[in-house]
Amino acid sequence: MDWKTIYKERTVSAEEALSHVKSGDSVVPAHAAAEPQYLINKLLERKDQLEGVRITQGLNIGDAPYAAPEYKDAFVNVSFFCGKNNRKCIQEGRGEFLPIHFYAQPRAIREGILPCDIALVQVTPPDENGYVNMGTSCDQTRVAIEKARVAIAQVNQNMPHLCGDTLVHVSDIDYFVEYDEDIYEIPLISSDDPVAEKIGYNISTLIEDGATLQMGQGTIPNAILKFLEDKKDLGIHTEVFSDNLIPLVKAGIVNGRRKSINRGKIISTFVQGTKELYEYVDNNNMIQLMPVDYTNDVAVIAKNDNMVAINSALEVDLMGQVVADAIGSKTFSGVGGQLDFLRGAEQAKNGKPIIALPSTAKGGEISRISAVLKPGTPVTTTRQDVHYVVTEYGIAYLFGKTIKQRAEALINIAHPKFRDQLREEFQDYCKSAGQLYF
Repeated sequence: MDWKTIYKERTVSAEEALSHVKSGDSVVPAHAAAEPQYLINKLLERKDQLEGVRITQGLNIGDAPYAAPEYKDAFVNVSFFCGKNNRKCIQEGRGEFLPIHFYAQPRAIREGILPCDIALVQVTPPDENGYVNMGTSCDQTRVAIEKARVAIAQVNQNMPHLCGDTLVHVSDIDYFVEYDEDIYEIPLISSDDPVAEKIGYNISTLIEDGATLQMGQGTIPNAILKFLEDKKDLGIHTEVFSDNLIPLVKAGIVNGRRKSINRGKIISTFVQGTKELYEYVDNNNMIQLMPVDYTNDVAVIAKNDNMVAINSALEVDLMGQVVADAIGSKTFSGVGGQLDFLRGAEQAKNGKPIIALPSTAKGGEISRISAVLKPGTPVTTTRQDVHYVVTEYGIAYLFGKTIKQRAEALINIAHPKFRDQLREEFQDYCKSAGQLYF
């Protein structure tokens, strides 16, 4: 059958497409900026007809209306990675948190461990060959479409065309709903923060010409980029491509010329940022989106010589344990791909796995470097996986170091007003454990 006929026959109203959602179903929407707002909002209109529908999502940068208390009986928000609009839902127990490595999410869906009854994705209109483009999120979109009992695509002319493994034939999708709207954006994040700038400078001293970088969004990644203008031939192999990298690409500093694999290409699994970013990546062949079980595969990451992985943390204790997804026992964000990239960089030739964090929180009242973690605090990255920890006060190199040496190195990059306290608390902890490190 001709693809145009298939597409026409499967193009329906949102109400008709979403009538296939049943109570107890697991709905998997596309990730981050690709979450189909119109389909989600039309699904919520069925709240009086549904019960216990699980909306299983990754990073939420949108409105997350299903996380509101009035939807708690109809919809359960299951989150791999909390955002500001569904964090309270998870913390209050109206939703559920699912700790899982980013690279492993497609496998969990593929093997049925994470059910996917309904896939809600967002795509471009079909091209002349009958293929739609999955746009800003490649990560686990294809496997969700393949495994779903019903795959529903919102066709949005505002979705950019991304190069890479991003095409899906119309015959692989059950229903199309045509509706144009602005896709989710993230405003530009300022890097004009003196603490972030100091951390950024410290990290930049670890980045050599020809390195391949992984970094996310935020004040610290943005600050790092300020200090890379004298670098040459940098490459990118990362999870998310965002606005902060565009100036370095335009200046020729990021060109991928020395990459060990995917030479000359920026490899990412999703894109999020401003409208200007979406215009920049549209049909830009230098930027290649690949499934997350490729981008975040430790073995693939490790093939990049001089791989520098830069990840943030909320807390690091004096043994080097990293907390990135919780504040105490409260879920804050998610596991994501931190350990994927740290281990990939660790195994890469001349690789550098880096954890970055400000030395304090709450206006300087709390040290982010703690003597020991509070009971119940989940560890995101184990102490043996940590090589570099960077604050505004310097760089602690922990690889191959004893517990005593690690503690000394981390105390030296803690805020000065907390250093004596950290030493005393760690001494008390060691004594209680029957070990004398100091």
